[in-house]
Amino acid sequence: MKITVLPGDGIGPEIVSEAIRVLDALREEGEPIEIERAALGGAAYEADGHPYPPATQSLARAADAILLGAVGGPQFDTLPRAMRPEQGLLAIRKALRLFANLRPAILYPELAEASTLKPDVVAGLDLMIVRELTGDIYFGQPRGRRTSAAGDSEGFDTMHYSVPEIERIARVGFEIARKRGRRLCSVDKANVLDTSILWRETVSALATQYPDVALSHMYVDNAAMQLVRNPKQFDVIVTGNLFGDILSDEASMLAGSIGMLPSASLDANQKGLYEPIHGSAPDIAGQDKANPLATILSVAMMFRYTFSDGGVAERIERAVRRVLQQGHRTGDIALPGEKSIGTRAMGDAVIAALRSA
Repeated sequence: MKITVLPGDGIGPEIVSEAIRVLDALREEGEPIEIERAALGGAAYEADGHPYPPATQSLARAADAILLGAVGGPQFDTLPRAMRPEQGLLAIRKALRLFANLRPAILYPELAEASTLKPDVVAGLDLMIVRELTGDIYFGQPRGRRTSAAGDSEGFDTMHYSVPEIERIARVGFEIARKRGRRLCSVDKANVLDTSILWRETVSALATQYPDVALSHMYVDNAAMQLVRNPKQFDVIVTGNLFGDILSDEASMLAGSIGMLPSASLDANQKGLYEPIHGSAPDIAGQDKANPLATILSVAMMFRYTFSDGGVAERIERAVRRVLQQGHRTGDIALPGEKSIGTRAMGDAVIAALRSA
């Protein structure tokens, strides 16, 4: 199991360190894990002058899976666009053809009070957002800046999808739904956007191959509202890059904290990049305050999807559940007046639970 680890920026090195400790514990038990470290994002720019340098590209291509912390920070905001940390993340997704982003949102019973919604609204929440990751307005051409005939500065981006791109991600959504509650909601903006009209037509046509999965459609603005009104109506959501980016962050707060949500970005052969969905949180970097659980749960997803080892994945997930049942909380999931622990202590608790399982 060749894993390339990209700690990244901000809290990335801290949370990734705890995930590596979990991998080390598994390696001590006999799992054939090999780890190589490389730089991505701002850290890579500072070291090599590029957010996705050649050395990192080589290790990423050779790896079976990649574990990423987070990228970005205010110190990089003045860099030319092509050199900013986020461009490194977009580049690795594109270069490795990681088109399918899986973002589960699960509310652990112990964190029901940490959600901003009423416990009865979110209790039992378990949904999966399947986000297309290498197309849409983030990659569409043309894009750029220009001056209008009137002399005004303008910015423009292009939303673009082809039928094969839509079919590819929709098939992932149908297959995942088939293994869960057999309900798939396709989210678009077909009442306004030509791209979304094509999206809806393509997903509807593909649905004939999945008669056992109930397909529904929803406009993205309504989906955003329904996620806070009645989130448990959803089983699997499939949507484009832009809408998926926004909706999955919204869903994270249903689960109590964005620090609890892992993700997997997969290619057609299940090679994946695994990362927490939160950012680099530079305001708490280096302070032992970050929640490492989303990163550790990303390791569980790695074993489930890339290494096809559901047993190890479930062991890691059970360990996380156990530490929550034991009352361990980092600051982001602690209730007012509730004692919290640091990043390292939370990692200690997970490893202890993993070894006692």
